[in-house]
Amino acid sequence: MENWQEFTEETISALLEDGSDPDALYTVEHHFYDRDFNKLEKLAVELFKLGYEVTDAEEVEFEDGASAWVFDAIREQALEMAPIVADAIKLEALAKKHGVEYDGWGTYFEGDEEDFELDDDEE
Repeated sequence: MENWQEFTEETISALLEDGSDPDALYTVEHHFYDRDFNKLEKLAVELFKLGYEVTDAEEVEFEDGASAWVFDAIREQALEMAPIVADAIKLEALAKKHGVEYDGWGTYFEGDEEDFELDDDEE
């Protein structure tokens, strides 16, 4: 089980330090995967009923040659720690109930891209 409090705090801090808009609504994507499409589908239906936008499942291949199905559950929300952590904990438990892996959450920089400064090694 990931420490969602720490992960979320670090992610939000990094976005804000890079100049992301603190008042914007963010597209928060929660990631799920499993080899069994049927288990993912059942979880996707439950997440849809909870108000998440659910992406179509895609099959991906890993470096070791194994494959799995993946999808995201998406919600637009403010970049606030408590609700994001609560969602991560709730969705991780829901994934476990379905026997599916929860692979955390992510979002995107919001704001003027010209305000975003790349680190020296990213230029």
